[in-house]
Amino acid sequence: MDWQSGSPELWAFLESLHRGDILSGTVVAIERFGVFVALDDGPDHPTLPGVGFLGLPELSWRRFDDPSDVVQVGQRVSCEFMGSDTHNAEARLSLKVLELDPLQAFADRTVVGQEFRGTVETVAPIGIFVDLGDGIVGLVPSREIDGRPAAGPTEDFEVGEQIAVVVAEIELQTRRVFLSRSESNQYAGVALPT
Repeated sequence: MDWQSGSPELWAFLESLHRGDILSGTVVAIERFGVFVALDDGPDHPTLPGVGFLGLPELSWRRFDDPSDVVQVGQRVSCEFMGSDTHNAEARLSLKVLELDPLQAFADRTVVGQEFRGTVETVAPIGIFVDLGDGIVGLVPSREIDGRPAAGPTEDFEVGEQIAVVVAEIELQTRRVFLSRSESNQYAGVALPT
């Protein structure tokens, strides 16, 4: 559809927005692929439930199984405008950019070598994923588990088990946290914060 001629009010609204604008509205539909928002200052969309759209990656920094774990129909939200989708004539929005990034907060307060107690969340051939709390999950690669090779088994661990781990690396750009088993003494002698 040619939105410019078919819906000039909608097109004019989208053109009036600037990246970084904070827009408010009401969640009107939750789909498996994203969330539609009826924007307070926006027109109705002729074919979609709302002129605002939140893609799944823009809902939250934290992991979730279903968009309804983050928002509910009828909920009021404030979002940052990321840009216009001219194909669908919708305002692309982000909820998460208005929240503190838990990984950045973790990196700011954590040093390499710092020990944590965490809960085994997943056991996989590549290693074990450990939940450190506050939405932070790190990987203890198989090669770090008692010196096993990278493709070694991880059957000694069970989901839900509490284990001690040491932060080996935090990669903000790729959003990964690598851990080591604290018994490996790889970081012996590293001064931990008090």
